[in-house]
Amino acid sequence: MALETLFSPKNIRNVQIKNRIVRSATFTNTAEKYGYIGDRFIELYETLAEGGTGLIITEATAVDPSGTGGPYQACLYDNSHNPGHKKLVNKVHEYSDTKIAIQLVHTGRLGYHPKYPTVAPSPIHSESTGITPRELSTEEIYEFIQIFVASGIRAYECGYDMVQLHAAHGYFLCNFISPFTNKRNDEFGGSIKNRTKILIDIYNGLRDEIGKNFPILIKLQVVDAIPNGLIEEEGIKLAKNLAEMGFDAIEPSGGGRESQMFEKNTFPSKVVKKPKDENYFLPIAKKIKHNLKNCALILVGGIRNPISAEKILQDNEVDFISLSRPLIYEPELPNRWQMGDNSPAKCISCNSCYTIMEKGVPVYCVTKKNLEKK
Repeated sequence: MALETLFSPKNIRNVQIKNRIVRSATFTNTAEKYGYIGDRFIELYETLAEGGTGLIITEATAVDPSGTGGPYQACLYDNSHNPGHKKLVNKVHEYSDTKIAIQLVHTGRLGYHPKYPTVAPSPIHSESTGITPRELSTEEIYEFIQIFVASGIRAYECGYDMVQLHAAHGYFLCNFISPFTNKRNDEFGGSIKNRTKILIDIYNGLRDEIGKNFPILIKLQVVDAIPNGLIEEEGIKLAKNLAEMGFDAIEPSGGGRESQMFEKNTFPSKVVKKPKDENYFLPIAKKIKHNLKNCALILVGGIRNPISAEKILQDNEVDFISLSRPLIYEPELPNRWQMGDNSPAKCISCNSCYTIMEKGVPVYCVTKKNLEKK
């Protein structure tokens, strides 16, 4: 089967992506100390660009020193980080018109930085960290809005093609969306409209500073998969509201550390053993797609087979497909598919790459490395 749609170009706002393959933001522990971009970070992304991915979304990049997840997480909270990011962007742009977006994040309720208090919209205890975060004041939330905007402006100045807000998996922006972690009674809590106010304010702040042509994306929590959390119906409405506000692309996702504690094999990194396990966010993505007009929909979650990906795209159920674990095993996967090898990704979804990341070492595929030793 020819993969004509998978390897056809499509725009996100005014930026043309050469194919429909997106590298979903994946934390790698490859930055230098204090979050600076060095050679090993750039080499990793150069390999992805060389492998044929159309749009690379960088790993979660901290917007503030209080919101880092470790000493080797990329940062962009002041101008001293700019030179490394500019070098990264220039290197990626050398490869066949590959585009690169930066993902901006604050750890929020999941933070455990030794020098900074853990903060969140509400003081809801985290079983995964053992920490009860400090509740932010309304004034502090407005300060964080400006912090996100400032990092977005730096990304624009560094030459990134677009920016993605990380509002999923239990991190800072996700903490506002979820009724489980947001119990506020001011303008940032209560209704869906209020719980998404921080996202709209960041979006508007960026638009005011960088104009109407720079694409703004969001990785969006659409289901928490825990009791009393965000449910699918709310997630669909949330995506519709953000698309209408002007976001240029939505990558719906769900779950997080608490969902995995509640149910072992659940979002966001479900094990994919059989074809029926693939494309596990597609059912909710299809419901979201009906509400989107000028907003692109990026499907993530267990995509392994290029034939099924091609059909999903042909049927206009989504606009792009997003890969994470398969590109850790095979950064050259897009080129392999484009050259006519339509066999599925070699990734077996063992999640050993996630386990390695949790140990604080640079991410790699343990399964692949073990096979190479034999």
